[in-house]
Amino acid sequence: MILITGATGQLGQLTIENLLRKGVNPNEITALVRDKSKAEDLKSKGLKIKEGNYGDYESLKSAFQGVEKLLLISSSDTVNRSKQHENAVSAAIESGVKQLLYTSFFSNNPTDSSPISFVSESHLHTVKLIKESGTPYTILENNLYLEMLPIFFGEKVLENGIYLPAGEGKGAFASRADMAEAIGNVLIEAGHEGKSYNFSNVENVSISDIADILSKITNKTVAYINPSKSEYESTLENAGVPSEYIGMFAGFSEAISNGEFETNKSDLEKLLKRKPLSAEVYLKKVY
Repeated sequence: MILITGATGQLGQLTIENLLRKGVNPNEITALVRDKSKAEDLKSKGLKIKEGNYGDYESLKSAFQGVEKLLLISSSDTVNRSKQHENAVSAAIESGVKQLLYTSFFSNNPTDSSPISFVSESHLHTVKLIKESGTPYTILENNLYLEMLPIFFGEKVLENGIYLPAGEGKGAFASRADMAEAIGNVLIEAGHEGKSYNFSNVENVSISDIADILSKITNKTVAYINPSKSEYESTLENAGVPSEYIGMFAGFSEAISNGEFETNKSDLEKLLKRKPLSAEVYLKKVY
């Protein structure tokens, strides 16, 4: 029995679709959701539905009974995530889960000095808990999603250009769909226990490179404006962007500038048995 947490989220849904496509019987997949009314589509596909959330320990313990492989998709609540994950890991241990897979993160600077330490701290804490638990595990280190780039760029990027304090740093950004397919392969294959996999692309691109790609595929000149972090934050504040989004966008931009997502190590190609979707192909699909 495979259980997927966050099953109605984007990564959860894509992982389930890949498992079904690979021939896994829907009766062998349990979807953990916070609200059953939002899981009718999954139920119609034959999946078992369990209701629970990371803040309710008893609901997790009940849901995890009889589970062989648990995919713990990290919570999006960065403020309470550490405690939520403590609940999930403890419930998995108490329920006798046979293998725990966790979607962590990749960064070249997993320390307090990173501008995205607000993201990394809870991931590092969770990985430590899992490795110390004695439960067979697989850690999935996700690079920054390609799908995040259009969100950073804004809706009028083709008219106004890219405005980000991301310098000339590069990153091996990869698609969420490729990561979900690789996760599906890890879930149905043997021999992945005790391993950590780097889910990065096989190429590194800068935001300047991406501006050039957008110019090429749209036949427009897409400028890349690289303001200082303080100027960027002031501009977004004056535009009425909520402070939590400003902090996130500025932090990730600075991390890109610092090269924190750049790497020549990737396990995606091996797990997918093909090359991951490139930034250029992804951008062509979007723009």
